[in-house]
Amino acid sequence: MSTKLGDAEVIRCTIFNGDGEMISYGKDMKKSEFMKVYNLAARDFRKITRHQNTNNNTTNINIEIVPSIVTRADSILLNLLHIRALIKHDTVVVFDNVRSSTGGSRLNKSHSHSIFLNDLRDRLKAKDSESLPYELRALETILVHVMSNLTTEMKVHKTVLQNILQGLEDSIERVKLRYLLIQSKKLAQFNQKAVLIRDLIDDLLEQDDELNSLYLSDSHKGLEREGNNHEEVELLLESYYKTSDEIVQTVGNLRSQIRTTEEIINIILDSNRNEMMLLGLKFSIGLLSLGIALYVSALYGMNLENFIEESDGGFELICLISVIGLLILLRFSMKQLNKAEKVTMTRVSNEDRIRKIIERKF
Repeated sequence: MSTKLGDAEVIRCTIFNGDGEMISYGKDMKKSEFMKVYNLAARDFRKITRHQNTNNNTTNINIEIVPSIVTRADSILLNLLHIRALIKHDTVVVFDNVRSSTGGSRLNKSHSHSIFLNDLRDRLKAKDSESLPYELRALETILVHVMSNLTTEMKVHKTVLQNILQGLEDSIERVKLRYLLIQSKKLAQFNQKAVLIRDLIDDLLEQDDELNSLYLSDSHKGLEREGNNHEEVELLLESYYKTSDEIVQTVGNLRSQIRTTEEIINIILDSNRNEMMLLGLKFSIGLLSLGIALYVSALYGMNLENFIEESDGGFELICLISVIGLLILLRFSMKQLNKAEKVTMTRVSNEDRIRKIIERKF
């Protein structure tokens, strides 16, 4: 919104008059001159200015994420998403986005910004008998554009997330899990942005003085509103509060789906890990059982006199004893393994129930 031209700080803005005509597009004004013309103080620019940090001759613009709607004696200052505007009873000033380049400052002619300016112009020109005051028409246009951007961004996040979750249903891969993590972070940032806007409108609805101060045309005519005499702006804000709340609820459901998917993935991975451990235990049991036969054969092969070799069935006897010992140990080990494997949630709950009964008795 602001940049440095020489030693003077310059504000670049687009101005609409009381008839809705765009009288200035991308106009550069010195900050001091702008403050004098529109009766503003330096502190009023804290929420609507972009802070620029220059590192290695490259300008990095950090946008203020906290939205705000601030009322002054004869104006309204807004900072909602990428829209920063000043509204008076007969004038709307939209602060344009400025991007730094090697050739100097230039206007960010984005498609979305152009659509917003056209919508604002058409809305300000509407002067029906039942239409809202000039300042409320400007406020409504800004809120419509903000909600439209939030809805569009939410649909993009929803589509991307659904594609990732469908891919995970087919197979759990490292790349897909990485995409899920990235999308989860983006969704958390978007959720914070939507919640801040919803809470801002909610706080504004709870303050009668702030709602009354939004009627700049009446204040200019000397007709100060008091009490609950703000039905028009209240209905307007309530409508967009519901829209923002629906967006927040939808995003909350999407984040809940991510958490559920992560829990299911952890359960599947734990199950696979347990199966691998179980397979390793079965191999270990088989080797242990085979060790009995090897132990007997080792004893028999020590070449000591035991008179078994002189009998006709000595070899068969030793083989039979080894096989019987192997089978007994294998059966006992597998039985213990199956017993340990059959620990279920029902068994755990029964044990907890028995423990509670014992505690009650004693």
